[in-house]
Formats: sequence, C-alpha cells, structure tokens
Amino acid sequence: MTAQNNEPGATDYEFGGLHHVQLAIPPGGEDECRAFWGDVLGMTELQKPPVLAARGGCWFRGGGLEVHLGVEQDFAPARKAHPGILVQSLRDLAKRLEAGGHEVTWDDNFPGHDRFYAFDKFGNRLEFLEPQTAS
Repeated sequence: MTAQNNEPGATDYEFGGLHHVQLAIPPGGEDECRAFWGDVLGMTELQKPPVLAARGGCWFRGGGLEVHLGVEQDFAPARKAHPGILVQSLRDLAKRLEAGGHEVTWDDNFPGHDRFYAFDKFGNRLEFLEPQTAS
C-alpha cells in the first residue's frame, strides 16, 4: 500500500506488512510459551540472535506470521489489545485450541469474517479470523 499525501511536510512511503507482533510474558514463561505457541498452535520456534536471547523470551513463526514473546518484569496481560490473526480452516484451529484446554469465544460482529477470541497461557487476548466465502 502506498500512502501519498500532498499536504505540506508529507512524505511518500509504502507499507510492506508486519514483520512480527510482540506480546509480553512474565519472567520464566518461555516453557509455557513453547507449550502454547509450539505444541497447541503448531508454530515453529525460531532461534533468537544471541544479543537478544540474553533478554529471555522466545519467537515463533507459522505461515506468514511471526510472534515475539518478550519478558516484561512487571507483566500484566493484554486483556483488550490483541493481534488479529488471519487463519485458514478457522474451525479446525478452534477445535485444536479447545482440545489443548483453551476456551474459544466466537464473535459474529465483524462483517465478512468468522472469528473467535482465545487467550494464551498468561491471559493475553488473541483474535483469530477467517474471511467468509460467498455462498
């Protein structure tokens, strides 16, 4: 997407998509992240660069999505703010989350999409959505 603006002081630039989303986790929460993001969601853990690995946390990738989980000393979960994650086969993901012990709350208030909310092991809110197909 190219943003162009003829207003004084404006600059032409282009957005290329998100590189990653970062969520906060409490100190020592890496194993629980691996259980949720790796085992339940099936994402692949990435090796962090050594200078960043010293800070703790962990990174995961699945499809075109990369999630960075960073240690925050005074951790509080994001109960309202959340990433909106596009998914293919949304109902299969919901079943997988429920089988892993995670509640799924469906919400039909976003036109043109099926979606639900779930929370990671630390209470961070996550939105998963899939465009509806024309029927």
